[in-house]
Amino acid sequence: MDRPDETGIIVDLGFRAVIDRLPGYLTIQDRSFNITFTNKHFRDDFGEGIGSPCYTVYKGRSEICETCPAQKSFRDKIVHLSEEDVQLATGETAHLIVYSAPILDAFGNVAAVIEMSTNITGVKKVQKELTFLGQSIAILSHDIKNILEGLQGGAYVVDEGIKDGNIELAGKGWNIVKRNIADILRLSQNVLLSAKKRDLKYQKVSPANIVRDVVDLFKDKSEAMDIKLKCRANPALPIVKLGGMRRVLSNLISNALEACKKDSSKDSHIVEVSADFHDKDHFMFQVEDNGAGMGEVVRDNIFKEFFSTKGLDGTGLGLLVVDKIVKEHGGRIEVLTAPGKGSTFRIILRMR
Repeated sequence: MDRPDETGIIVDLGFRAVIDRLPGYLTIQDRSFNITFTNKHFRDDFGEGIGSPCYTVYKGRSEICETCPAQKSFRDKIVHLSEEDVQLATGETAHLIVYSAPILDAFGNVAAVIEMSTNITGVKKVQKELTFLGQSIAILSHDIKNILEGLQGGAYVVDEGIKDGNIELAGKGWNIVKRNIADILRLSQNVLLSAKKRDLKYQKVSPANIVRDVVDLFKDKSEAMDIKLKCRANPALPIVKLGGMRRVLSNLISNALEACKKDSSKDSHIVEVSADFHDKDHFMFQVEDNGAGMGEVVRDNIFKEFFSTKGLDGTGLGLLVVDKIVKEHGGRIEVLTAPGKGSTFRIILRMR
């Protein structure tokens, strides 16, 4: 026996069982974009949905989507395709390929639109990982080449110092080697942390000690760049559980030094790293420099994959890792910056 849906479209009950077994989502929408028919796969992932606007069910919106393929099918009576990010009933985000096709009445008018959607979230994830891999290989090959050239230069200075019996010269060469070893270690750790989800190893530590330790690692590099590196750590900060925060501060300090190096408008440059109370429930790490600073466009993109202000000299992974680790701590990052004025990165974390 057949029965009409709310638009009057006849749905053969014999075919409903077949439709319910389709691996994708199937809906029918009336001219007000209200859903009048759904298959089982749709109901399992989005809920009943009948009588509600598609844009509310899919995206929690109060008005029609700008890219709505159904609206286009109502308008021109042809099939349309779009890719949409939607929210499942579980709260998870899914990526769909959506096809819309018109259903015509006896007079050739579009009475309703049928939408068929396929969840391609898994495919998009693999695509993203493959893209990441290709970009990583291209970028890393350049960075590793630069670091190896630095190692080669440092080794040459060490050899010359040993050959001439000049311990001071050999020491300078060894400092160059150490700096490049630290750079390649930081690069490899950034790739590992950004390429896939890794559980952080949390330890009870002193925020003040972390700041002092990381700043010490950059003393030689900052002196070689003729940039003053200052440390200010409040010893009254309590012991807290942190993971990966040395990596965060290392990336921020490295970026701050590069921002100072890039800036030729000032006679001297300084990077100040601090740890202090933010309020009674939170503490903060802060890295402040008086380097080149950033404009609004750069500021809005710095935490995206492979975005770098250093051209071929940067991977764009450092701040991605910073953002990732801070979010895993349930913290937030504040960025204060302006072109020519320098930048301040403030990480605010709950004391726990």
